[in-house]
Amino acid sequence: MLNRRRFLLSSAVAATPPKRNYRAALIGHTGRGNYGHNWERTWNGLPNVQVVAVADPDEAGRKAAVARCGALRDYRDYRQMLEKEKPDLVAICPRWLDQRLEMVMAAAEAGAHLLVEKPFARSVDDADRMLEAAERRGIKIQVGHPARPHPITLQVQRLVQEGGIGDIMEIRARGKEDARAGGEDLIVLGTHCFDLMRLFGGDPEWVFAHVTEQGREVRRGMERKPTEPVGPVAGDAVTAIFRFARGIDGHFGSRRSDVRSGSRFGVTLCGSKGLIFIPLSAVPNEAATILRSASWALDKAGGWERLEPPPVGVWQNREAANRIMAADLIEAIETGREPVCSARDGRWAVEMVMGVYQSQLTGSRVSFPLRDRRHPFELG
Repeated sequence: MLNRRRFLLSSAVAATPPKRNYRAALIGHTGRGNYGHNWERTWNGLPNVQVVAVADPDEAGRKAAVARCGALRDYRDYRQMLEKEKPDLVAICPRWLDQRLEMVMAAAEAGAHLLVEKPFARSVDDADRMLEAAERRGIKIQVGHPARPHPITLQVQRLVQEGGIGDIMEIRARGKEDARAGGEDLIVLGTHCFDLMRLFGGDPEWVFAHVTEQGREVRRGMERKPTEPVGPVAGDAVTAIFRFARGIDGHFGSRRSDVRSGSRFGVTLCGSKGLIFIPLSAVPNEAATILRSASWALDKAGGWERLEPPPVGVWQNREAANRIMAADLIEAIETGREPVCSARDGRWAVEMVMGVYQSQLTGSRVSFPLRDRRHPFELG
């Protein structure tokens, strides 16, 4: 159900300031994932939050990050920073996943609540370890899928709940399908799609997938290194069918083609009375569109309509969207609820990716939760 409190966060950084002061820090690595999608500015402007430090082994990158985030101190070693500063909040910023497990485990053991760039982990077993560490230490983790609490997504949720497209019958999603189309798109950008598919469909029950490379069936040994180290990837064409707990079927696709604009990137809700497309190519600025036709085709009812977006408020750019995620994390800490995109949500997105590969490699339908939690291309 629509959470009114989270909707209000779309028009103000926080309806009420935090109940106490927080010491915030950032972990980045210039040249190895950098600061992700502008996460170094995450804590800027939040009431009662002081950015005490930033860690980055690259001196020039670290100094530039300090200028952007206003940190009081800087460190080469994030472990030293965690030990000396004892922050309450830590943003783990690099896009790359080659250090993600170590960074999260170190910050969790230090007792800091975390905001983590997506995708959450390079494998499900890594995600399991991070979630276990968070639960053991009693900390909250927010995963950087800003489309989930976005005002446009909440607007669509409300419209669906009011019967605007009838009963949801299926969910269709496509990755960005740029130069990374296929396996790399699946893990880097497909996780945004999977997070929204779960939001509307519930947890996945099974997946049946088909992954090919230049028309050839993907097999072990065909994996490759992606442009960024997010774990092994394979295929230039991915098709996956999911079954979700609410009795809804879902389809995901990413295929290399001659058009790489990213305009298809998004999630389409297919209802008994019409369709709604939630675009992901320009989060957080592009409005959703609706086709009010039970036939899912242009007819006398008219064509696609642009849904007038709710007041943009602080969502005018990605940095502000990140700040909403940070404000939600603080509220989750103070109220005891889970963040809007929790570690479990982040793990599910990764698990859906790994389920796709498991299905292709076994040639069978694969049930969730996955029994083998290792990366499918790293099985001994």
